[in-house]
Amino acid sequence: MSAPLPSGIERVLFTEEEIALRIGELGARISRDYAGKTVKLVGILKGSIFFLTALARAIEVPVKMDFLGISSFSNRSGAPGVVRIAKDLDDAIEGEDVLLVEDIVDTGFTLRYLLQNLAGRAPNSLAVCTFLDRTSRRIVQVPVDYRCFEIPDRFVVGFGLDFQQLYRNLGYVAVMKHEKTV
Repeated sequence: MSAPLPSGIERVLFTEEEIALRIGELGARISRDYAGKTVKLVGILKGSIFFLTALARAIEVPVKMDFLGISSFSNRSGAPGVVRIAKDLDDAIEGEDVLLVEDIVDTGFTLRYLLQNLAGRAPNSLAVCTFLDRTSRRIVQVPVDYRCFEIPDRFVVGFGLDFQQLYRNLGYVAVMKHEKTV
């Protein structure tokens, strides 16, 4: 990487090349698993957009796409709170093979809520694909069927993940400097 890192970035965790290679591998696996089917990718806004787009291009079976926007609120102590759907799906998923696409799975609370909500809509199948999986912070055990990378307990940005709406457009995943996240 020839350009200097932005001032808030400590180091690159995954390069553009590593990301492209891993998404290609994941796309091939999903294509095998969904052979003969159409997979409906449901992206969680906003963070999953970059991953979902790259993943869709790497999948060789027919793909449909839809999006959910969520808002989560925590209490003053920072404990997980309420999750609500701010933007619902445009189309029904009844009878569809749905692959929920996340940018990052952390504590598991949001994913648990989304899986319960979507399962109630009678899809034919429901699986989870995440770009990043931070298992060290998992409080609620949730199924993650496909993951690109497992990451340490550090605040990361890039490839769709942000800090105060910044850094989403980085082509790589980077660790933020500590002072930026406090």
